[in-house]
Amino acid sequence: MDAVNHQIRLAARPDGLPKPSDWSHTEEPIPEELDEGQVLVKALYVSLDPAMRGWMNDARSYIAPVGVGEVMRALVAGRVVASKHPRRAVGDYVTGMLGVQEYGVVNGDGLGKVDTSLASLPTYLGTLGMPGMTAYFGLLDIGRPVEGETVVVSGAAGAVGGVVGQLAKLQGARAIGIAGGAEKCEYIAQELGFDAAIDYKAQDVREGLREHCRKGVDVYFDNVGGEILDAALARLARHARVVICGAISQYNADEQLVGPANYLSLLVNHATMTGFVVSDYGDRYLDGAREMAGWLAEGKIVAREDVATGGVERFPETFLGLFEGRNIGKLVLQVAQDE
Repeated sequence: MDAVNHQIRLAARPDGLPKPSDWSHTEEPIPEELDEGQVLVKALYVSLDPAMRGWMNDARSYIAPVGVGEVMRALVAGRVVASKHPRRAVGDYVTGMLGVQEYGVVNGDGLGKVDTSLASLPTYLGTLGMPGMTAYFGLLDIGRPVEGETVVVSGAAGAVGGVVGQLAKLQGARAIGIAGGAEKCEYIAQELGFDAAIDYKAQDVREGLREHCRKGVDVYFDNVGGEILDAALARLARHARVVICGAISQYNADEQLVGPANYLSLLVNHATMTGFVVSDYGDRYLDGAREMAGWLAEGKIVAREDVATGGVERFPETFLGLFEGRNIGKLVLQVAQDE
């Protein structure tokens, strides 16, 4: 085992889009002794999620901010290399909130054991991980689409949005995706089976919604906020459900956030708008993961991971790719080779 653990720590609170200088590269010895119940995990893949940008702000939220000087918070998939936990053995593959570092020490109760014979480790950070569960509970519990309804999702080529559209199709609904660029629109239409794609970079979103949602939008699953949220609100059907999952267009705003101007559409259409985070469903997570795993095994849904390589030092530049729209599917960073 290497003697040194390489880490990425938060060095400063970002102002707008994060800069490389907002993080620092540090080293510390790998612990040689564990307390009872603890596990040492070698990180293999780090999950890169838009929510991480919000964790960097010193602001009230659903989770405490990452402290300046702390290891950057992140979900990780890896392998147990030492254990003093009765249910976590050396060699087990696990996922957990270990941060952007090569090795992490945590209480084994906070780790989830995964079966790599059923799916790859990156898939457990995507379709069978937090993004997949976010899509599952957000759409099925809050959106509640039924056969024949129209579901629209923004950020449709991302880790959450791509699953939302596929789950909508499983419910017998029409799936309309909003994404940026011809490649992403082709991906969601051809590979994921969406009924239509709206390219916000090349066409007017309002016109696209009028074309593809002639009877209105029954469920809108929002990942981006801003002008696209407003466009969807203007096209709601009677008794529509709007699911607020994220607002990636607003995360790096250096001025006042842009809120919805068309909110009165909720009143006119007797619609609802509900925000949530996946931790709201923690007690049902395993049930959702089992059902999703079954659909994946049966080929009813497909998973796609965009895997970057290069170790923890690649984290800053790879993370910024989320906000530049470079990834298709779930973005993960491979930080080490399995041995």
